[in-house]
This record gives sequence, C-alpha cells and structure tokens, in this order.
Amino acid sequence: MRLALCLLTAVVLWAVTGAWAPPFPYQEGDIPARNIVARVDFEVVDPAATLDARERARNLARAIYIQDPDPWRQLRASLQINVDKVLTAKTLDELDSKDVWLKFEPAVVEAAAAPEAANAETAPTPEALGLTDEDLTANFNSFREALLGEGALEAFHNGLAEAFTPLEQRGMMIQLPEEHVGNQEKILVRQQGTTGLDLEVDVANVLEAGARATLQKNLSEKLAQPEVAERAFTWLKPQVEPTLKIDIAATQLAADKAADEVEDVKKLYPAGGPEPLAIAGEPINAKQLELLRNEYRTELEQRSLTSSINRSLAALGMYIALYTLCGFYVINHAPLILSSLQRFLSLLAFVVATVALCLVASKWNAEMIPLLLFSMTIAIAYHQVLALLLSAAVALVTVLSIGRGIDEIVTLIAGVAATILFLKTVRTRSKLLYVGIWTAGVVLLTTIGVGTMVDSFDFRVLVLSGLRQGLWAIIAGSLMTCLLPFIERAFDVQTDISLIELGDPAHPLLQELIRRAPGTYNHSITVASLAEAAAEAIGARSLLVRVGAYFHDIGKMLKPGYFIENQSSGDNRHESLVPAMSTLVIIAHVKDGADLARQHHLPEPIIDFILQHHGTTLVEYFYRRASEQSENDGNDVDESAFRYPGPKPQTKEAGILMLSDIVESASRVLVEPTPSRIENLVEDLVMKRLTDGQFDECGLTFKEVNLIKESLVKSLTAVYHGRVKYRDTQPA
Repeated sequence: MRLALCLLTAVVLWAVTGAWAPPFPYQEGDIPARNIVARVDFEVVDPAATLDARERARNLARAIYIQDPDPWRQLRASLQINVDKVLTAKTLDELDSKDVWLKFEPAVVEAAAAPEAANAETAPTPEALGLTDEDLTANFNSFREALLGEGALEAFHNGLAEAFTPLEQRGMMIQLPEEHVGNQEKILVRQQGTTGLDLEVDVANVLEAGARATLQKNLSEKLAQPEVAERAFTWLKPQVEPTLKIDIAATQLAADKAADEVEDVKKLYPAGGPEPLAIAGEPINAKQLELLRNEYRTELEQRSLTSSINRSLAALGMYIALYTLCGFYVINHAPLILSSLQRFLSLLAFVVATVALCLVASKWNAEMIPLLLFSMTIAIAYHQVLALLLSAAVALVTVLSIGRGIDEIVTLIAGVAATILFLKTVRTRSKLLYVGIWTAGVVLLTTIGVGTMVDSFDFRVLVLSGLRQGLWAIIAGSLMTCLLPFIERAFDVQTDISLIELGDPAHPLLQELIRRAPGTYNHSITVASLAEAAAEAIGARSLLVRVGAYFHDIGKMLKPGYFIENQSSGDNRHESLVPAMSTLVIIAHVKDGADLARQHHLPEPIIDFILQHHGTTLVEYFYRRASEQSENDGNDVDESAFRYPGPKPQTKEAGILMLSDIVESASRVLVEPTPSRIENLVEDLVMKRLTDGQFDECGLTFKEVNLIKESLVKSLTAVYHGRVKYRDTQPA
C-alpha cells in the first residue's frame, strides 16, 4: 500500500510539474552569459505594424451618413405643382404671378444666382437680361405645348420620379463635415429609420456639384423633351438642399469593426537568425522575455512524442530515486511515520502541495516562502535531520521544474538548512520570527556569494536579489507564527509553546488533582523535576517529559484513598480487599487517567505518557501477598493478572518517566536516604526494569540508561540532603 502511494505521488508530481516538457528557464532581470538566439522558427505579433495596419483599416473604413428622402420628395412635389400651374394658365398673364414662370427661365435663374446679384438690393429684371415679354410668352407657350400632348404630362411625372429616385437614395451634402473620418472617396448611406442595407456611394456623387450634375443628367435621360428637362432642372437647381447627416456613433463603430477585423501582423524570427532574442551581459527586459516565451511555446509545439516520453521517464526516475533515498532514512530513523497510513499519506500530500505552491510562487521569485514553511513544519512535527533531507529533495524537484541553475538550488538549501538549525526548539512565538530574520541574513550572503562565483549578475542585481530572498524568509517566519497552532493540530505534535501552556498549574485537570488527591499532585511535581533533569542529561525533550509527568497519575483522583501518598496514618483501604481486587484498583488508574485526558482533549503524546509510564510491570506488593496466600491455599497465582496492561514505553521520554516515577515512590520509604542508599535503590530499580524488558521498545541505549540513573541519583540526593541539627534554645 505504501509503495503504491509513493508511485501515485510520483505520478501526481509528474503532472503538477509538467515533467514531460522542459521548463522555461528565464526571468526578467536575468543576465545571460552569451547571446540567446532562436532554436526554432517562430513568429510573434509586431505591435507597431499591427497598429499601423489597424489605423489604415480605420482610415479606409466608410463613414455612415443618414439620408432623409423627404426633402427630395417634397421638392419633386413642389415642381409638379408649379408645372400644373403653368399648364392650367392658358396665357402668361393668367398666372397668379409672373414669378412662377420666371423660375423656369435659365437666364433669370442664373443671373439671380450670380455673386454680384447676391450683393445687389434687387434681383435683375428680365428686361435687363434682354428678355422681352414676347420672348417670355413664346417660351411659356412652347413649354405648355410640350406637356399638353397626349400622355406627355404623365410621362413627365413618371420621368421626374425616376430621375429623383437615385438622389432620394443617395442624398446630397455641401461638403464633407469636420467630423468625417475614414475613407475620403466612398461613404455608406443609410436610409433614415432603417438599421441595415447601407448603400455604398462615391463621395463625388453626393457633393453638391455631383448631385446637381446627376440630377441634370437624369432629367435629360428620363424626360423626352429636352426643353422640358432643361426648364425643370432650371427650376430645381436653386431649390436643392443638403439631406445627408453623418452618424458619428455608427461611423466610430464601423471604424472599430474594421480595425478589429485586421489580423495581427507577425514578425518571423528564423532559427539561428542574426537577431538575438537576448544580449549577453545585459538584463533581460520584459520585451525580450516575451520573445523568449514565444520561442519556448513554439519549441514545445514542435517537440516529438518520443522526447516527451523520454523526459517523463527521466523525471519519474528522479522522483523514484529521491523516494528511495528518503525512504531508507524513514524506515531506519523515523518508523513512526510508516506505522500510521494516515500520517504517511499526509506527508506525501504535503510534499506535493509544497512543490505546487513553489511553482506558483516562482512567478514572483518567491518559491522560498513555501519551501521554508515546509522545512519548519517537518522540523516541528518530526525532527531536524528528516526536515533537512525532505526539504533538500523538495528544493531539487522545484529547481529542476522551474528551470533554475546551481545558484538557485544552493540558495534554497542554504535557507532551508539555516531555518532548520535555528529551529531547534520553539519556546516562544517570537522565536519563529527570529528564525526568519536569521535565515534572511544567511540567504542574503549566500545569494551574493553564489552569484559572484557563477558570474551571472552584477553586484547591484545580486544585492537586490538577496534582499528579496531575505524578505521571503522573514515573511515565511511570520506566516509560520500564525500557522503554528494549525500545524500542531494537523500533525498531532506539541511544540514547547503549547507544552508551556498545557503545563500551567491552572489547568482544570491539575486543579482537580490538587483538590481530590493532593498527595498524588505533590508526587507528580517531584517526578516532573526528576524526569526533566534526566531528559536533559541525554538530550531528550525535557519540557515534554515534565508536562507528561504532571498528568501521568491523574487517574488516581477517581479513587485517591487507595493510593498510599493520599492515605493518612493507619488508613489503608486495601486491608479489606483481596490482592487481586487491590491490583485491579491500582492498575485501573492508568485507564481512568487516559479516559480523563481524552475527555479534556489532552494531546496524544500526553495520553501516551499516562498509558506507558508503568509499561507491563508487575504490581509486586500485591503479587507477593497473593503468592503467600496461594501457598496456604495450594493454588497457583497467574502473574499476568498482576501486571499493568501496557504498552511498554515507546519513546525515550516515556522510559525516563517510568524510571523517575518508580524511584520517587520507592525513595519515600527509605528510613535514612543517604547518597549510597539512594544510589543502591536506583540501581536495583533500573536493573529490574531492564531485565523485565520494559525498555525494549523505547530506543534507550545502555549509555543513556546510565546517564538517566546518574541524574536520578543526583536529583534524589539533592531532595533528601542532610540538614544541620540546631541546638534547642536555652531559657534565660
């Protein structure tokens, strides 16, 4: 199962790190040692050329004008009304006004439109233009005769409508307005009230001169009599008004659409071309970095399946090698991790999560933060050597996955090593911040030193990079201060901070122990002092042993009167019980203590002290009493019934507590606790536990047992040191 989990984790790491493809190795600010040229042909968008192309598209886009055909229709209707007036009158004198006909006379109309006529107070008269009444009458009669023929008037109306149709569709304007942008030769004309079917027309055809020329031409083509066409145009020419109005919003949208439809203009960079993507000795800027990224993406697209498979196998092989290295260490030096499948799975998930966070943080060159958090967590949850080994493996995977060089991995491992070494104990919350500060100094110096050796940065860049890495270390220390309670709960570990809080005498369980079993409480305090000194002698966790000693006998508070330290003189409740029952009462304090600890949510390491501090030792006093009674009764005594259920001590700290507990209890019955008697007592008790196999599972060596024994003798001697006997005071 565990091997399968390792294999699954390797596959997940392969997916997380994208191990099938080489990483992108460049960052902004890197200084390449040589010119970097393209490895493959690739194209990139040329922003300037693309902008020019889109601007040209804007300039060529057709402006949109709104055409109102009603003025042209009204003008045509007005012409028809005036023609009807002429046809109704039989003579020129019968017209309501002579001016009705004068608007059909080309000479009069042209003279009125002349510039000098515009400045005159009155328009020139026909006589002044050389037109006599006879001339006007002859022209009038000729015009009437042309339209009075059979079907002539109807043909005139139809021809007039056909001549006006193009102008009603296209409209007219005096000149292009200032708001006109885009194409100067063609425009789009949209009929008022519609949303589509724009008509593309030439600008020349809708300007005033072009529109009048078109009107004159259409009249000549559609009206059969030239004289009628000429006089109709003469009447219309001064009446024509502009009908086109530019739609600024629609024109802007059309220009934007034309620009958006232009595809990006790309520039080709050939493989090994003369133009380098980055220049040796100069920091890579943002533009060069984008070129390198495009070249990298193109190279990935062209990679063969075989290359991806080979790289994937190489990455998996590296992961397996790292798992093998770390696995041997865990098997031999941290088997506790393997004993719990949940703990082992959590560790593997933590490794994968750290690598993933490092990859994300590498976008800001901040991979130091998750790596330091990982190293501090493992050092707190397990021990320093394992933290150093696992952190180095994670750092190696991270660096290879993001494509960094030897300087990066040296800097990361230096930061990890400094953090782990400074993090030996965590007795105050400020310790983690100080660890971050000290690590920042180490990282700063390492960055400058390694960068100088590889000669890839100038000094200013090195200092800035080192300061940035140092800042990440300080941030990691600050984050760890906040995350510490959650890490303790997740990994079920106790730091010195939490142990100090747990060992507060104001703890409800300790207060209850003082109230109900004061003798047991005093015994626990003394045992804690002895065990703490012994743990310091062999380099074990002295604070953990001390707090464990405070709680190791809390089960006695349920039946305090059955334990000698709580009994008054002559009050022994076991005198009324058979040895087997007394043994059950005595042994029960272990289970009762563990139940109380769980009810009050004490951490598992403290509960382990409660369960293991007697191991599977024999309750000798009641076993001997039972043996004496059995000799009289002729029955055999089952020794296993008089032993504690265990388990035996599983840690060095539990073994220390076992010895401290028994020697403290036994030393109370010494009549004269001289140093030699204390030493003999401790020696006998230690040997009994050794020969009974109580230390077989806790990892204590003979050398450590001797150091513990010497510490206990020294501590007990100090407790029972001789005092000067003062003479009684004589009465005066």
